[in-house]
Amino acid sequence: MNNNRVRAVVILGVISILCILSIQVFWIKKNIDYQEKSVLIQNRQDSVSSRQFNEKVGIALLNTAIEIQCVNHSTSDLYGAVKQQTSNYFTVELEDTLHPNLLERILKTEFYNQNIKEDFRYGIYDCFSDSIVYGNYIRFVNDSIFVTQTSKEKEESTTKKKLQEKLNTDVHYFSVVFPNRLNQSIENTPDTVTSWYYLFAIAFLVLGFFIYTLNIILKQKKLSNIKTDFINNMTHELKTPISTIRLSSETLLSEYENMDSEKLLKYSSIIYKENKRLEQQVERVLNVAKLDKGEVKFENTVFDIHEVIEEAKDNLEYNQLEELNGKITLELEATHSLVYGDEVHITNVIYNLLDNAIKYCTKAPHITIGSQNIKNKFQLTVTDNGKGISKDNQKYLFDKFYRVPTGNLHDVKGFGLGLFYVKSIVEKMNGEVSVKSVLGKGSSFTITLPLNNKPNN
Repeated sequence: MNNNRVRAVVILGVISILCILSIQVFWIKKNIDYQEKSVLIQNRQDSVSSRQFNEKVGIALLNTAIEIQCVNHSTSDLYGAVKQQTSNYFTVELEDTLHPNLLERILKTEFYNQNIKEDFRYGIYDCFSDSIVYGNYIRFVNDSIFVTQTSKEKEESTTKKKLQEKLNTDVHYFSVVFPNRLNQSIENTPDTVTSWYYLFAIAFLVLGFFIYTLNIILKQKKLSNIKTDFINNMTHELKTPISTIRLSSETLLSEYENMDSEKLLKYSSIIYKENKRLEQQVERVLNVAKLDKGEVKFENTVFDIHEVIEEAKDNLEYNQLEELNGKITLELEATHSLVYGDEVHITNVIYNLLDNAIKYCTKAPHITIGSQNIKNKFQLTVTDNGKGISKDNQKYLFDKFYRVPTGNLHDVKGFGLGLFYVKSIVEKMNGEVSVKSVLGKGSSFTITLPLNNKPNN
């Protein structure tokens, strides 16, 4: 996927998200407006109903107070005597003697006359202590009558007799509560703001999915680019020895009869070396493929890794470094160098690191191989004086097919599999690999492997 397609996917994705969020905002706004209108209408209806109910209760309670005054032959002013404390709680400041039976009978009659069909509770308060001295609950049943909610009529009668003397002498006021009526106001309606929470949740999920998808697309694009580079590099790497072998073979076939032994040996050596190089390249790719499938078999043994390092040094100095005026310095300070692992693969790991140190050096390669024992482990360090690696590239260095970008320069051959192979093998051996590098000064690769816990002989 090229950059234009990725850009198009991002733009279309952003437009789609904006459209979805715009539609959601529009419908939520419409829903909130509808709810607000419904609440307003309902509040108005409730307001009218509540006002009518309050007026009826006020009239009934005022009539009750007037009748009680008539019975007690009282002439006090009743203006403002009926007060509404809350939407379902009323008080009547009568300041007169009260008889529960009389009060209860008058309340039932007046409420019935005003068509108030609600359960209610009344209470008689002492004006001096402002405390209730008597109360009762009246339940409206069968759409026609009020019934006193009591289960022991005899006990109720006795209670009234005991209170009667106090009620006949002290002044009191009474109150009425309608327990089945609740305070209905706009604060009790569902909060329309919660609709916006759904929008935020949807936006979060959509954006999260979009970012996740975009991340996958970018990773796939990167992988596609890496694979394309790998195919190009592999084609070039395989084509070069094949071409060399073909030219040498053609020369041998055409000039065989007139060719002396020296030339014959020369072209034969070229064919052998290029064939060996081709074999190594193919083997490297096959090894990585086997690693991915878990088909690599390890033949773990105890061996001296110092011997492997010394052999690799001698081999590379003779075959490669001599013509480059390079050298390898050994600083093997580890007192215990017996490790347990696959000697062939560990040898390949060391050769890969040394091969990279030689390839990525623009001057005479100077390589230092050091070793030491740290916390019952063997640590190997390969330090070079090559190009170095930037910090941005170091985090991808051990990824499969990854090669440090060099722009339009293709002076270093390879598939980007060497360090991936190194990391995979070392981790299979329960070890670790790390890199430290300074751009323009060189790199240092460190491998840590578990010891065999046997003394070095």
